[in-house]
Amino acid sequence: MKPLSLNDLLPLGAYIRAREEMRAAVIRLKRSRRVSVGPRLTFVFENRETLRFQVQEMVRAEELTDPRKIQEELDVYNALMPGDGELSATMFIEFTDGGSLRSEMPGLVGIESNLWLRIGESAVRAEYERGRSEAERTSCVHYLRFRLSPAQRRAFAAGRGSAALEARHPGYLHATRLPAPVRRSLAADLAGTGRVRRAEPSRKPAVVRTRR
Repeated sequence: MKPLSLNDLLPLGAYIRAREEMRAAVIRLKRSRRVSVGPRLTFVFENRETLRFQVQEMVRAEELTDPRKIQEELDVYNALMPGDGELSATMFIEFTDGGSLRSEMPGLVGIESNLWLRIGESAVRAEYERGRSEAERTSCVHYLRFRLSPAQRRAFAAGRGSAALEARHPGYLHATRLPAPVRRSLAADLAGTGRVRRAEPSRKPAVVRTRR
């Protein structure tokens, strides 16, 4: 997918006015891009629209007006953008109470290196951002990438065989078959036809100066 640029963003004032509508649209979009694997792991597959919304939210929260600072945020989130033949996901390790977090989290160290996307008889191991697990603890958020071969992409798009996310960690063995809406949405990503809402065209960087 093409990286996001300043011209893909709405100016701050325009975004604030459109925020509720855009937020609702992203929530609907994520319903077909969210997969739970067992009781603790949730995967949200990213595309230009999910990442654009996150950048817009950061710009709003930080009240960024400097194009260089906004570009820094773009650089951070563009690193999560799936490339050709790739799927990109943010994985969350979720707990409802602190006691479970403290007792179970050490047993999930290294979970990010034991994740797979199965497509029929073949499987793709997740690539992950290093440095998010230590000897006795791991982050609650991991950034993953699945690089599919041409044959795997064709099988995925054609719906041949089942497609599933699998966790093969010794302390966490779970798998979830991808629901049909999720598979369709991700197949569109791989085909380069994923739905993208573009910002209003602008000849200048999408920056609005505000009074402090």
